[in-house]
Amino acid sequence: MDADEFWRLIEQSGREAGGKKARAAWLQDALEQRSAEDIIDFESCILSARRRVDTWLMWGAMRALFGFGSGDGFWYFQMWLVGLGREVFEQVARDPDALVDVPEVQRLVALEHRGPSWTNDDWPQFEILDYVAGNAWERATGNSRESFFDALRARGHELFALPHPSDEDWELDDEEESARRLPRINRYMSELHGRA
Repeated sequence: MDADEFWRLIEQSGREAGGKKARAAWLQDALEQRSAEDIIDFESCILSARRRVDTWLMWGAMRALFGFGSGDGFWYFQMWLVGLGREVFEQVARDPDALVDVPEVQRLVALEHRGPSWTNDDWPQFEILDYVAGNAWERATGNSRESFFDALRARGHELFALPHPSDEDWELDDEEESARRLPRINRYMSELHGRA
């Protein structure tokens, strides 16, 4: 499985199944029909994508837009970005400030602004996507989750359970610094809240 096939599966899951649980189940079922190598390829693509958005700048963008962002929350936000599909993912991986242009982000910000009305499927996190390949591996191969992790390490992947940002660290709660690093997001949020 190459990157093109990985993204095709991610995007097809969004068309074939409604909601995060249904998407994850669809993906797991699709992976269970494939070889063990394909399952490892799929998870390798997840890990590679996650590394690209595991940055302090992306974390700051999440916090500036949604007002929250613990370690766990940001970890599963990265999976949510993958779930948005290749075109959106590539756009925001290159420029986290471009999150402000994503229609789904604008929808969630508008919902949040009007009051607490997010459903579980609305939340900008996709935790269950993090478990799809490991579950498929166990069912398809009959081998343990540890053997899945061993196969990933053999490919040179470092495995983390929380964010491990790779760019310059900064104080995410510093509003002036956030405005400097993420000007478009901060301008959008100021206008939304009538502070412009």
